[in-house]
Amino acid sequence: MDQTPRPEHTRPVGSGARLRASVRPTEEGHGVTTLELFFDLVFVYAITQVTAFMADDLSWRGVLRGLVLMALLWWSWCSYAWLGNQARADEGLIRASIILAMGALFLVALAIPEAWGDVGGGLSAPLILASALGLVRLGHLAVFTVAAADDPGLRHQLARTAVPVAIAAVLLVAGALVGGPGQTGLWALALVIDYIGVYAAGSDWRLPSAKHFAERHGLIVIIALGESIVAIGVGVAELPLTLPIGVAALLGLTVSVALWWSYFDVVAPVAEGVLTRSTGTARTRLARDSYTYLHFPMVAGIIYLALGLKKVMEYVGDTEHHSLTDPLPAGALWSLYGGVAVYLLAHLAFRLRNIGSINRPRLTVAVVLLLLPLGIGSLPALAALGVLTAVVLGLIAYEVVRYAEARDKVRHSAHE
Repeated sequence: MDQTPRPEHTRPVGSGARLRASVRPTEEGHGVTTLELFFDLVFVYAITQVTAFMADDLSWRGVLRGLVLMALLWWSWCSYAWLGNQARADEGLIRASIILAMGALFLVALAIPEAWGDVGGGLSAPLILASALGLVRLGHLAVFTVAAADDPGLRHQLARTAVPVAIAAVLLVAGALVGGPGQTGLWALALVIDYIGVYAAGSDWRLPSAKHFAERHGLIVIIALGESIVAIGVGVAELPLTLPIGVAALLGLTVSVALWWSYFDVVAPVAEGVLTRSTGTARTRLARDSYTYLHFPMVAGIIYLALGLKKVMEYVGDTEHHSLTDPLPAGALWSLYGGVAVYLLAHLAFRLRNIGSINRPRLTVAVVLLLLPLGIGSLPALAALGVLTAVVLGLIAYEVVRYAEARDKVRHSAHE
């Protein structure tokens, strides 16, 4: 056999080298790609499915199961937010992996209505959901390893992260096979292992673009707020437009706008600035804590708000089954008020992690919102929504007046 080395230019290129060559690294100014926005459309549908899932069972069991589903979806979405920051999402291998992940998450979304109660006559919905989520997470790590190229630190980080991810995937499948309360317990355990394990695995990640990461999470907040608006329409989709429906819809929209304002007016630009000025491990830790972990309660809070708004619209619009004087059921009332309170509490933790201080007006309002359901449980559904709207509008008005100078400085410096 001829042992003569071939000239460098005639050596065959292996498939691994070709895959690595298709990866295009990002840089500081990199922004969100259209493929990532397209990917988010599947996430939107999945969120809608979770809201409908909880609306069908407003018990604490249904609310807990909905939270588990949201957390599973969130972790999958976050994985690809980090991948899209490492390498361009619309190029080569990364593009293919994101499209495949979209397909798997679409199956997850389709399986959500039967996540704990497969109706039979077809594929096992819980097993499809668990298997697809496992493939999304493990596939993400495999592709990320290729994108890590010759970065040994990042490769070691991925190897450490694979341990809790693999254990969580096994627990998800086991839970799907067990069913019932055992399924809830195993899926919750999978989340605990995944969330704590990934955190404990270290922070030797890379974050080339602070702009991309902040923008990516800002857009997912917008998507969640969009779900709160969709929930308003879905709640009265087949009912004629009446004055109470119109009033309730505008009140619900006002609450959503107030939540948008509370994040994007000052909080988002300040946080992006802090992340941009950070470097190295400090930057990746800040991104992990502030965005991957602390944005989840923000998004979850908005989804619970959407659930509450959906129920308000049903009570206001469906006069055949409800009177305008009927109060909301406890689950819907706590979702409405508790969702906004959790959203604001997440803002407090977000600010504390970024600049080390607490926004006392928001803390006060969050506490008030957690206490109000105890005293307004007998109010009609429309009135309960009106009280919530007045509280959040009062908070926004107070901040606009009280912090006018600081707010103006932040907003203008963010656009310079």
